[in-house]
Order: sequence, then C-alpha cells, then structure tokens
Amino acid sequence: MSLRLSTVILPYLRWHDGGRTTWQRADQLGFHTAYTYDHLSWRTFRDGPWYGAVPTLTAAAAVTDQLRLGTLVTSPNFRHPVTLAKELISLDDISGGRITLGVGAGGTGFDATVLGQEPWTPRERADRFAEFVPLLDRLLREDSVSFEGDYYSAHEARNIPGCVQRPRLPFAVAATGPRGMKLAARHGQAWVTTGDPKLFETGTPEQSVQAIRGQIEKLADAAAQIGRDAAGIDKVLLTGFTPDRGRPLESLDAFVDFAGRHAELGFTDIVIHWPIPDSDFAADEKVFERIAMEAPAQLS
Repeated sequence: MSLRLSTVILPYLRWHDGGRTTWQRADQLGFHTAYTYDHLSWRTFRDGPWYGAVPTLTAAAAVTDQLRLGTLVTSPNFRHPVTLAKELISLDDISGGRITLGVGAGGTGFDATVLGQEPWTPRERADRFAEFVPLLDRLLREDSVSFEGDYYSAHEARNIPGCVQRPRLPFAVAATGPRGMKLAARHGQAWVTTGDPKLFETGTPEQSVQAIRGQIEKLADAAAQIGRDAAGIDKVLLTGFTPDRGRPLESLDAFVDFAGRHAELGFTDIVIHWPIPDSDFAADEKVFERIAMEAPAQLS
C-alpha cells in the first residue's frame, strides 16, 4: 500500500480570512486527511486566536469534496462521550462519511484545568481513557446506550441514526503506554504516535527511529493478545515532535528520505503541519505544496 500523506490545519485563522481557503487548498492538493487539534487553546497559541474543532470541521466539510477530516486528537480533558458522540454522528452525516476521530488520553496543559478541576494524575488519565474509548465506541454503534462507570455515565443515550460509516466512524488512537496500546489494538482502526517525547530535545533521528520501532512492536504484542493482526491497524506518524523537527519540510528530498525511513517501519500515514509563519511550524509554503503534490508518487 502506498504511504498516505495528510496534514494538520491548526484552527487559528478566521474562517473568512484564510481559514476556508486553507481547507479548500488541502482538498485541491490531494491530502488524504486534514486534521485539526481539538484543544481549547494550545501552547504558544494560547494568547492568540483559536477556534473550536467541531465547528471548524463542520465548516470544512461543507467546502471540501474528497478530503477526509478529523481531530488529532480529542481527549477526555473537556469532552464527555455522550455529547461527543452526538457531535461526531452529526459531523459524519454532514461530511458524507469523511470523519476520522483521533483520540488520546490528554495531557497536563491548559485543557486539563480550564474547567476548574485539578490536573489528573497519569493513572487517572489512563483510567478515564480506558472508560472513555469503549463507551464512545458503543455510543457510535448502538441506538441506545446505558452505562454506569467510575467516571462516565450514560442513561438511555439515543444516537439514531448512527454514523454514515458503518459500524461507526474510524478511531485513530494515540498511545505509547501499555494500557493505551491495548485500547488502540481493540478499538482502533489506526494507531497514532508523535515519537518518543524524551528524545525531542537531545535525541538523534536514529534514536527516534529505534524508539518508534519499539512502540510498533508493543502495538503488535497488544494486538496479538486479543487475537488481532497489527498489520490490519493503520499506523499514523504526526510529525514535528521528533528530533528531526522541521527539517523534513526543508525540501522534497528531505521529506522523501524522512518519510521513507518511517514507511520502512510500517507506517501507513505521515501527517505534516500546515505552515504557520513565526511559529514552530514555520515552513516554505512552496516547498510544502511541492511535497504534497510530488512526495506520494515517490513513496508509492
């Protein structure tokens, strides 16, 4: 299978002042999927414009034709499975079945405390994620769901008519730890990684490749434990967080080399950030567009 190329469009532009045209351009360039971050604000963008993921994807669905759309990633930090399921079913309908849900356990940033709660411990995040994903899976498959968990509940939650995509829209589960890997193996149509965060500052690209190879082996082990072949799980690399940083977007050749090394590990999808001037995601837009148009053929 050819390596698929996707992008992340951060929701910082006004829709009528660059937002709409960016999503349309992603469609024209032939990206497989265009994702956006599902945060209430994010890192260095916290004090600037930032729009909601679900309304943004709804608008994008209305002005694109072929492009798949999704979150990368949604987390329990400020989402509840019952309300999220209703929004996802609506999105899947509006888009004509083009939605993928990227979902992860969340971190300790602004999203983790914006509703007034204390930051959850790593264990509580994992516990919540272990309830969140299976309940969301049921809500998107079943017409009526009742559930009483330690963290989330549903009482006769109706989700008629369900997703356009059957039996539900696909999940891309972000995970590196053992519990997350088990969720990805059981519920994910895809698995997502950004690499090993411990290597970002001082690691080398070679060390990163080795660490990611280890992650893929752990996913295979988790899948084998439930009788699933990990070869049937798509593997998605969200770039920009490995020691390579922005170097793969410096030229077409640099990207093809980077993507090829990761394709050899078994990745099916590489995701690159749409260029944002004066940010960690700054890149030459002409080079970016050349990568979008020419790299997939070189990696097939």
